[in-house]
Amino acid sequence: MTIVVIGAGSIGKRHFANLESLGVKARLVGWRAFTPADLEGARAVVIATATQVRMEIVELCAQRDLPFYVEKPLAYRTADLDAIMALAAPLADRCLVGFMMRYHPAFRDLAQMDHSGVYGFSLEIGHDVRQWRQNWRFAGSYAARPEGGGVLLDLCHELDMAHCLFPDAALSGVDALGHADFDGVDFASRIALAGGGAQGTVAMDYLSPVSLRRISLRGTGGTVDLDFIGGTHAVDNGNGAQVRDWTFDRNDMFLDAMRDFLALIDGRATSGIDHLPRLDRVGASCALIAQAWEARRFTGHITGDYT
Repeated sequence: MTIVVIGAGSIGKRHFANLESLGVKARLVGWRAFTPADLEGARAVVIATATQVRMEIVELCAQRDLPFYVEKPLAYRTADLDAIMALAAPLADRCLVGFMMRYHPAFRDLAQMDHSGVYGFSLEIGHDVRQWRQNWRFAGSYAARPEGGGVLLDLCHELDMAHCLFPDAALSGVDALGHADFDGVDFASRIALAGGGAQGTVAMDYLSPVSLRRISLRGTGGTVDLDFIGGTHAVDNGNGAQVRDWTFDRNDMFLDAMRDFLALIDGRATSGIDHLPRLDRVGASCALIAQAWEARRFTGHITGDYT
């Protein structure tokens, strides 16, 4: 079995390395060098390109009945998402979307809890984009593009997790902060959601000098605070917090997701996680991301040198 990984950026290289570590023959092809001929002899495809060029690859896969693993977000315009879902419908039950946070053991534990009494929730992620990695330059990256860039799309795992936990919460509005040098790019976005007896926010930013990633739930039965960076999960029902510590390697999520994709390709049983991000099961979450991007309302600008 040969899997073609399209996209030679950091995430494409990670998937390629993980496939090799799992004993799978893989071929890495940069998007600029890619041609349809690269799919000859392939059993499946990993799509790790910029978001705005994924539809044409999905169409090629659909024409060849090639299952694919596609990075998030699937699309950022509702019309494009609808077109992709229609193209991929015949093979959607063999495809996976890269919502890898669904594989985080702390989130899996949280997702199995009873949330019927939760009335308020918040998810937050932030990190100064200029500190992301060595030799990283924001202005020259995908993140700085008005089409396909910006923090809402980049860090949309949080919106996906919110939908997993509260599927009846619909979009109420999106307030965003931009930058004068990067028209149409959101550096901070706050998304309001409400429905099903709960209301909450999902906030993400490129600004925080201290990395943060957390989920907080408030309910009639108690509180839950999950800190991904600190590795703690605290539950308090009014009798004192019960704290669980997590020791976890981030790449394990990518490996677990890839194992499930390989199982889908072979027709084997998957890992059985709640919220398996199979393409035919994630349409509502993908739609929420696209709707939120289209609903952004820029309410101000931040300052600073991001060139």
